Amino acid sequence: MAGNKAEIARSITCSAAAVCAVNLLNATREVDPVALPNCRLIKGIEAGSEDIDILPNGLAFISSGLKYPGLKSFAPDKPGEIFLMDLNEKKPKASELRISRGFDFGSFNPHGISTYIDKDDTVYLFVVNHPHQKSTVELFKFMEEDNALVHLKTIRHDLLTSVNDVVAVGPDSFYATNDHYFSDFILMFLEMYLGLTWSNVVYYSPKEVKEVAAGFYSANGINISPDKKYIYIADIFDHNVHVMEKHADWNLTHVKTLQLDTLADNLSVDPDTGDIWTGCHPNGMKLFYNDPDNPPASEVLRIQNILAEQPTVTRVYAENGSVLQGTSVATVYNRKLLIGTVFHRALYCEL
Repeated sequence: MAGNKAEIARSITCSAAAVCAVNLLNATREVDPVALPNCRLIKGIEAGSEDIDILPNGLAFISSGLKYPGLKSFAPDKPGEIFLMDLNEKKPKASELRISRGFDFGSFNPHGISTYIDKDDTVYLFVVNHPHQKSTVELFKFMEEDNALVHLKTIRHDLLTSVNDVVAVGPDSFYATNDHYFSDFILMFLEMYLGLTWSNVVYYSPKEVKEVAAGFYSANGINISPDKKYIYIADIFDHNVHVMEKHADWNLTHVKTLQLDTLADNLSVDPDTGDIWTGCHPNGMKLFYNDPDNPPASEVLRIQNILAEQPTVTRVYAENGSVLQGTSVATVYNRKLLIGTVFHRALYCEL
């Protein structure tokens, strides 16, 4: 890790490491409310809806039950789940998908997810999993007629150390974000506290695995543009979204960075407009301090024309945590908006 000693020295002298951590977490910000009139909580989702991915036909996959070091869990002794919603229904409901035998469901701890539709219309679901606080990517095949997921394989690799999110680019290939360099909780906390930029993005395929981008405080949500030319990466602690150009060899080069005043988590892309939707944490400190009288707030941003010199950023929804705590994702389909959270509930809105 050449050059890291100098970076550590710089970080520690950043007018005290504690101040750096406060800045990374946006600890002094309070949210101004932005209401949406036609919203309801989704019945049956009580322990998180950390990531959501919607197929072109309106079927939405929702990962639930994440247990992440340092964060609250409403279901600490229960395995995670994948829910499905059909957004074409007049009053869509969430139902748990069955998972095939042979998969260690007892240690299922789902995080970021991504879907891929193959040439033969087979739907694959990639799920970041943290069994026993490790990082794997689970590959499933979706069987719509059975309301089930068939587990195909577990992907492990030395470069996939602290995976947060994935975006599928083939039936068995993806880009993944490592949100920390370390996987040990104490070292992860120290990494954040010191403001180290050791987080990265990895490309994975059965034939090749490599780092394709680095230098993030905490690479989090990741997604791809509708034309497949650009990869979008949210650096949650640097309060921004990076645009990276994707090349034929799968390497990425930096195009631009959009600075925000909030902690952007997962990124969703509207396939029709190319707009980026993101669930955000206005004040990240509240995620780590479980105060029921001062819960983590929720915020949803819509980013239009991100490649333009002046993209349009709109706050679509925001509230103080009385309804929804710790928003991590927002995604749209046919003027319907789903808003998910790290460990709390989920919201369905009609725009």
